[in-house]
Amino acid sequence: MTELWRIKPDSAQFPEFYARYIDGVAVGSPPAVFGRQLADVLALFSPLSEMQALLRYAPGKWSLKEMVGHLSDSERILSMRALRFARGDATELPGFDEDAYVAAAGSDARTLPELLTEFRHVRESTIALFDSLDEATLERRGPANGQVMSARALGWVIAGHVEHHLDVVRERYLPSP
Repeated sequence: MTELWRIKPDSAQFPEFYARYIDGVAVGSPPAVFGRQLADVLALFSPLSEMQALLRYAPGKWSLKEMVGHLSDSERILSMRALRFARGDATELPGFDEDAYVAAAGSDARTLPELLTEFRHVRESTIALFDSLDEATLERRGPANGQVMSARALGWVIAGHVEHHLDVVRERYLPSP
């Protein structure tokens, strides 16, 4: 593992919006966290019935199935950005509307096991991508949604984004009694 994973990226490597995700990665570096999170997602969601997975904690909020679909879609997009930046691609990449993606995905019509299998494959791909990047490629930067960030910062964002949603699920959807 490269030394660059042992410390969080400085604020010059990412837009301020992503600080909440990077700050949310408290235990270990992203490559270590990626594997733990995969196990956490599977352990948290797998026991749920199809009816439970349709739960929304408030009107207009995503169901748990939609949350899993969102995790896969977002991770694909953020990993693609990291790949392009790591390869030196300076093409401006667009942002994306997460609510529009969730609405178009049709996750509630799929089974929870299908959605979890998809997330597992996406996460395994993310792990392989970041395992393949060396210090020089991790430090490369590129533009997305009008702002510049490093490939390394995207690894931290991916990990922090999943941590954020796991916290939301535990606090709002499946709180402990």
